[in-house]
Amino acid sequence: MPSPFIESVRTHIRARNYSRRTEKTYIYWIVYYIRFHRMAHPETLGDQDIVRFLEFLAVQRNVTPATQKTALNALMFLYKQVLKREGICLPEFVRASKEKKLPVVLTRPEVRSLLDKLQGEYRLCAELMYGSGLRLMEVCRLRVKDIDLDKLSIFVREGKGRKQRVTTLAESTVPALKRQLSQARIYWEEDRLAVPWDGVSLPFALERKLPRAPFEYAWQYLLSSPRRSEDPRSGKVRRHHIYDQSVQRAVRRAVIAAEIHKPASCHTLRHSFATHLLERGADIRTVQEQLGHSDVRTTEIYTHVLNRGGRAVISPLHDL
Repeated sequence: MPSPFIESVRTHIRARNYSRRTEKTYIYWIVYYIRFHRMAHPETLGDQDIVRFLEFLAVQRNVTPATQKTALNALMFLYKQVLKREGICLPEFVRASKEKKLPVVLTRPEVRSLLDKLQGEYRLCAELMYGSGLRLMEVCRLRVKDIDLDKLSIFVREGKGRKQRVTTLAESTVPALKRQLSQARIYWEEDRLAVPWDGVSLPFALERKLPRAPFEYAWQYLLSSPRRSEDPRSGKVRRHHIYDQSVQRAVRRAVIAAEIHKPASCHTLRHSFATHLLERGADIRTVQEQLGHSDVRTTEIYTHVLNRGGRAVISPLHDL
């Protein structure tokens, strides 16, 4: 049975409309932190105790910088939002070392082979990740109203860090999107007659601002689960979006079936989108906007993996 303290943390997280994934992640790191300090209550621990934990993750666990930062964010939420502690000033601590790793990028023939091994909604997901540069969860969370077939654009409302953006839509994806929009309407028509049905969940605080929106077709998920289920957080009966791990499994199977011998995943399709845009002469700032990067330096990593082949550098062996 969860402790009252952890349930209190969970309540604070939900009050801020954080995603289920963020809730699960923050709870994980807070529980880990408490166990690391031999079940001491966080209120009795100070800045040095936070640092000890973060350095343990970097030195003993060899976590990535992103993982260490996530753990830090969870602890800052705990102390600032739950325990209302002010004046937290952490001394310098050992940071997790960042391994400079270039992204895996597929060639165009490899992308075609992968797509050919996918069908239905899984192929559509892959086309949106490669054709529009969407992250997996951005695809899963798309709403009917986010698709503009006339302007060939997609509105990403639930991007990383709650950032919103508009990205391109390949014309070749339109027929599959029309079929998926029809399927979304079928689910919606079915749900309207169901008892109980509490409408679709809305991001952030929109459900309070737009109380009728959960029941409107425009707000339904583009890629919905085939079954309604009870929301574990609210107890409401809803139709959730497609399960992200199902998409991941389908893509992994397609990679194997296509005989692609690279460590390719869903995110590889997004990497390939960015790299292939740059290869075609797209401006780095345009690619940055399409990907939703806050800092252009994040986008610049793709300039290191451009597929120029032997034309970029002439081997000295050529002159022998």
